Amino acid sequence: MSVLIVAVDGPAAAGKGTLAKALADVLGLPHLDTGLLYRAVARRMILEGLDPQRDDGEALARRLDQADLARADLRVPEIDRGASGVATQPGVRAALLQRQRDFARASGGVIDGRDIGTVVFPDASVKLFVTASPRTRALRRFRQLHGDAPLSDAGLTALTDDIAARDRQDETRPVSPLKRAEDAVVIETDALDSAAVLARALEIVRASQGETR
Repeated sequence: MSVLIVAVDGPAAAGKGTLAKALADVLGLPHLDTGLLYRAVARRMILEGLDPQRDDGEALARRLDQADLARADLRVPEIDRGASGVATQPGVRAALLQRQRDFARASGGVIDGRDIGTVVFPDASVKLFVTASPRTRALRRFRQLHGDAPLSDAGLTALTDDIAARDRQDETRPVSPLKRAEDAVVIETDALDSAAVLARALEIVRASQGETR
């Protein structure tokens, strides 16, 4: 592959999106958050009275436009669950696959999701798998949505259970399940802030390109 394509996979709220965007900025590459595509499909389905867990979203996936992706209400718990549901649909995944591949074929890019290194770009230049414990990810998701608002132990436990349930659904779906590519480098983020995660990822990318800095 002549262009640099960095695949960033991992479970929900592990920090892969934050890393991918920062990595793209440093490397001067375009960034694609593929999860946003599935979120947009789920939102369109809900707006049209459909159930993302049961109804077929393929037709809507094929009609996604920039306005769908620019909505401000795509990162809420309802859409978390909906996106996980539509992601199990072979028709939806097929409808979005070529769109994802076309994004980076010409000039490269940093693409994050759950099947980038295994399905979308199995020949990516660099594959990263970003992960953290369910509890850490639950706390991050809460802070992302609610800032410094108080969070009870019971509330954190419920969010952790939700994250773990989504992991199970993503890992066991029959089409393009969440899993680490055999040649992906794992970055465990429980004890790392975003700057440290970015530094580690840059080391990996630069080493893959023969750079020493």
